[in-house]
Amino acid sequence: MKTDSQLQQDVLAELKWEPSVNAAGIGVEVNDGIVTLAGHVSSYAEKWDAERAAQRVSGVKALAIEMDVRLFGLGKRVDAEIALAAQNVLDWMSVLPKGAIKVMVENGWITLSGEVEWQYQKQAATGAVRYLMGVTGVSDHILIGPKASLSAIESDIETALKRRAANNAPVVSVTIRGDDVTLTGRVSTWAERDLAWHCAWGATGVRNVVDNITVSS
Repeated sequence: MKTDSQLQQDVLAELKWEPSVNAAGIGVEVNDGIVTLAGHVSSYAEKWDAERAAQRVSGVKALAIEMDVRLFGLGKRVDAEIALAAQNVLDWMSVLPKGAIKVMVENGWITLSGEVEWQYQKQAATGAVRYLMGVTGVSDHILIGPKASLSAIESDIETALKRRAANNAPVVSVTIRGDDVTLTGRVSTWAERDLAWHCAWGATGVRNVVDNITVSS
């Protein structure tokens, strides 16, 4: 198991390795495997990429985010410009039904709402607006519908975990209650946790995933 000092050095190294992140502006603190990222970044995309980079490091149990987005010069946009750009991008996406997603912008923060059929469509929508100039954050309030039968979801997810795992499937249990799919268990890496999360969202009819999986090295 890594010490907090080793984990801090690994996270710092991963941030420096990520070309979309200016690691010099980000501080890293670690306490019992909990990593805190602090500092200032020049765009929401950089903040997002820094979070993903830290999660890739083995031994990270959880992240606390204390970074803020500071826009300067040409990076600044008024809310009306951001809203227009976001709506245009979404309208041009072939994976989204026309007019399915609504956009609201306040102080550079984009809130997306509406309804789609699949989780990948939610991810596509948020990913499309994340890298727009002037964005300080993105909130995803998009719903998945219409509701489908959940009777076969548990076995579908468990089968997908076994099919995609490199060796044996991660030790993850799946329970269904109402519209919620709850994942519990313990895995050794964030990659295994992501695998379970993507398998759950890949099942037809899933509308909400509660991730109670813990990561321990």
